[in-house]
Amino acid sequence: MKRTLLLTLISAFAVSGLAGRQAAAGVKNANHAKRFVTACSQNGHFTCYTAELRSTPLGGQLVLKRGTVIDCGSDCRDTLRRETVDFWDTQRVNGS
Repeated sequence: MKRTLLLTLISAFAVSGLAGRQAAAGVKNANHAKRFVTACSQNGHFTCYTAELRSTPLGGQLVLKRGTVIDCGSDCRDTLRRETVDFWDTQRVNGS
């Protein structure tokens, strides 16, 4: 009788612990949902680009489609626009 009660209690604690860990994992994933930024050309190219936005202790970073990571600076959307859809126009204006 005592053995059955002990096994029942151990099973109950194990199941509740597993459920608690799964719930905690769900909350953790919900808090770390991916964020995205979209920038469209200002030079009449009618193109837009969307990149993942990551937060770091030093500021925001953009993760481009092929894995390139760019620091945002003060404005992530403007940085994304200059470095993707208006890249060649930005190079021409800067004399590069």
